[in-house]
Amino acid sequence: MNPVAFFFTCVGIFPFSISNTRVTPAAPKTIYEIPLPDGYERKQVQENSFAKYLQQLSLKNDRTVYLYNGKPKTNQSAQYAVLNISVGNKDLQQCADAVMRLRAEYLKKQNKPICFADNNSKKYCWDDYRHRGWQTYLDVVFGMCGTASLEKQLNKKSWKALAAGDVLIKGGSPGHAVIVLDVACHSSTGEIIYLLAQSYMPAQDIHVLKNTNNKSLSPWYSASSVNIISTPEWTFYESQLRSWP
Repeated sequence: MNPVAFFFTCVGIFPFSISNTRVTPAAPKTIYEIPLPDGYERKQVQENSFAKYLQQLSLKNDRTVYLYNGKPKTNQSAQYAVLNISVGNKDLQQCADAVMRLRAEYLKKQNKPICFADNNSKKYCWDDYRHRGWQTYLDVVFGMCGTASLEKQLNKKSWKALAAGDVLIKGGSPGHAVIVLDVACHSSTGEIIYLLAQSYMPAQDIHVLKNTNNKSLSPWYSASSVNIISTPEWTFYESQLRSWP
């Protein structure tokens, strides 16, 4: 077995596996362990906040994105890493559903009320489904709510105030949604960068997106990009940024 060395950085301690020929960074096991570009530091977040919860999400060792039916997704070039969260065995946990899933899991962990509304403003609350179980509740939410209804629930937000937990969303059919997982800032220039995650159609593993337009920065995205946020499978606009009420 090769020895393991630990190198100190501004954001903690990262293990590096040492071989006889090269030093290779170990794969990140959580969102927080995803390496930062030189000169950047993660923004401080409060304990028990949604941002903190997102940083602590665990990642799978296997970077393959699988569909709900167990088959690999055709496009395997969009993801940097895969979240260790079940996709279920139904074609339900798609784009907006993945965003709602992460929010719901956080609220459940904090013992806070969980409610999502459909297009007719009918609410589906966890307390009303508790007797039927968590997965049943999620399936109902995913089946009745989507990008159009979620967009109505969220608040418009200035791009300059971008934060972890925010959502880029285009409601409708077709529509899409991705969630901001983490945010960092350059210590001298003040430039903001961020991570994005998505599910897609058909229902598939939630995954951290690559930045295919800036491979040297990937998987991070620069918030300085003007107006357009181009992800591997969808293009968003700054005006589509939303936050939770």
